[in-house]
Amino acid sequence: MDRRSDLLRQITVTASEIFCVIGTLFGIGVLGTRVAESSGGALAATATLLSPAGRAFSIWSVIYAGLFAYTIWQWLPRNKTSQRHRAVGWLAAASMVLNATWLLVTQVGWIWVSVLVILTLALVLGFLIAALRRHPSSSIADRIITGGTFGLYLGWVTAATCANITSAAVDSGWDFGPAVNQGLAIVVIVVAVGLGILFTLTLGPRVTITAALSWGLLWIGIGRLTTGPESVPVAIAAFLAVVVLLGFWLTRVLKVRGSAAPA
Repeated sequence: MDRRSDLLRQITVTASEIFCVIGTLFGIGVLGTRVAESSGGALAATATLLSPAGRAFSIWSVIYAGLFAYTIWQWLPRNKTSQRHRAVGWLAAASMVLNATWLLVTQVGWIWVSVLVILTLALVLGFLIAALRRHPSSSIADRIITGGTFGLYLGWVTAATCANITSAAVDSGWDFGPAVNQGLAIVVIVVAVGLGILFTLTLGPRVTITAALSWGLLWIGIGRLTTGPESVPVAIAAFLAVVVLLGFWLTRVLKVRGSAAPA
């Protein structure tokens, strides 16, 4: 029974990866409309105060490469019956399906539906990383391919979720004036920092999660100084958020290593 379940899991992961690729082809404009131009431009890099500048999205190339590598990796005989891969396989498949679903719903302008999808995606990835922590691997390759890929995935999706919710709100006509809008944007950045700290405390000081979330916040700050909409306060808040996240991660790494050192 376990062998059948293992095979079904592997096939499902592979099918989900194929679906994810199809969704990506829509998102980059090969089969549909580019994300930046879909939903009436609500998700463009210049749409809101929390939209990352365009170059931020290059991180998807790394994540997609990692998802492809993971799909191949989980077929190796030693991984087929691994408790670690049994614990995360179905969640990995769900994350790929949700990613493709997000790209497809934005094609038809369902911006608030996309918020629900990305929130679900973030939740699934959180459970996945928690499962990885419960089932650690001694393999460096597995830590890079599985842990590294999904760590980047969660960190980036956290930043993207903040941007997505803001895009939906702006697209719905929410406008409280320049001062309040900037204040609310800073509040969202603070929430993102809080989530990053929570991840470090509960999931361990994973460099990939912190790096990807910091990457998103960094490019939010750059966007507010370059491509617009311009906002120095939001840019400063975003840059400070990166410093806080990296600083907190470093202190936790040093604490963990210190506690592991012999007395």
